[in-house]
Amino acid sequence: MTNDRTISRPGMFYGWFVVAAAFTVMMLGFGSAYTFSAFVESLQRDFGASRGSVSLVFSLAGFLYFGLGIVSGPLADRWGSRRLAIAGMILIGLGLAAASLARNLTEVYVAYGLGVGLGVGASYVPAIGAVQRWFVRRRGFASGLAVSGIGIGTLVMPPLAAFFIDTLGWRTAYLVLGGLTAVIGAGMALLIENDPRDRGLGPDGDPVKPGVQSMTPTGASVGEAVRSRQFIGLYIACLICSFGVFVPFVHLVPYALDHDVAKSSAVLLLGVIGVGSTVGRFFLGGLADRMGRHTSLLAMFVGMGLALAIWAVAANVWSLAVFAFAYGVFYGGWVAVLPAVVMDYFGGCNVSGIIGILYTSVAFGTLIGPSAAGFAFDVSGSYMVPILASVAANIVAAAIMVVMSKAAAPA
Repeated sequence: MTNDRTISRPGMFYGWFVVAAAFTVMMLGFGSAYTFSAFVESLQRDFGASRGSVSLVFSLAGFLYFGLGIVSGPLADRWGSRRLAIAGMILIGLGLAAASLARNLTEVYVAYGLGVGLGVGASYVPAIGAVQRWFVRRRGFASGLAVSGIGIGTLVMPPLAAFFIDTLGWRTAYLVLGGLTAVIGAGMALLIENDPRDRGLGPDGDPVKPGVQSMTPTGASVGEAVRSRQFIGLYIACLICSFGVFVPFVHLVPYALDHDVAKSSAVLLLGVIGVGSTVGRFFLGGLADRMGRHTSLLAMFVGMGLALAIWAVAANVWSLAVFAFAYGVFYGGWVAVLPAVVMDYFGGCNVSGIIGILYTSVAFGTLIGPSAAGFAFDVSGSYMVPILASVAANIVAAAIMVVMSKAAAPA
């Protein structure tokens, strides 16, 4: 008798449920991580710490959650993405709960760094990797829709965290955020499935021809991919741009407060990044399917660089809001298009593992960039040098993409 899970049924294509699950996992995971800027002032005050040392909390977590993809990606290819995503959501909840009990900044490093870092790392690459296998024609759109959860999380979670901090204190705020992430995130992660063939479907809901269901996805091995010119170029471009990519997520609120912006408005600037990010992920992901994903990725690097140039001259809440929206659009587009480009180049056989290795480049940039910006501020009293360095990093990344396009066209 045929298992009813393998029967193609009329109705909504199940790939969209996978997208919805990945959306929620990223909304809660990254949303919890990106609330960190709202906690900087409280952590500095309660632990008597410098801005650089507090920023290092986020940098350590970011290094782990992007670096862990090198492990979680291959594990997802082997064991399935659902298990990794569920474990990640629970780890984030436990990490935030442990951070609420910290007696010093070192304990925040351990609790937040390990909990949020390992949790997002365990869930992000497996979730986005699963989405890639369910789509071909609309891969850019589906990928953009899934990662738009990060944008919605950036819009919703920081103001929510600020509200909890003001009404309950920062410790209880971490506890509440941890509970929400563990319960809702793990519940939605149950919907993630690795491969449409398990439901008797092809990508995009197309019927599968007899005998194709048992075939494994095609594509390059991990070794073939990482030795290729395309992968090396992508890795270097992402490494360089990542030194500046996450600086705004940690330092935009402190920057705004330094320029006499009210705290409530300063925190909302992170939400503006989230709005822009959602627009970028949703619309630019779909646009990339039509104009070419390689070309679109190049445009995202240029756009982030130009947006960061606006930050360099912004001095009030309105100019900062313009920067935040513009930056969010291109940052969101970058996150949406990058996994789809990897799938275009290397196929679906080992896509999660390849994405995981690629994201170690982002891990190193995230480890250094936000904390270096904080220490630069401690020394100079200004963010000008790290902002201009971030602009330059994105322009260099764009130049690398131009060289790649001339050296080899995408598969």
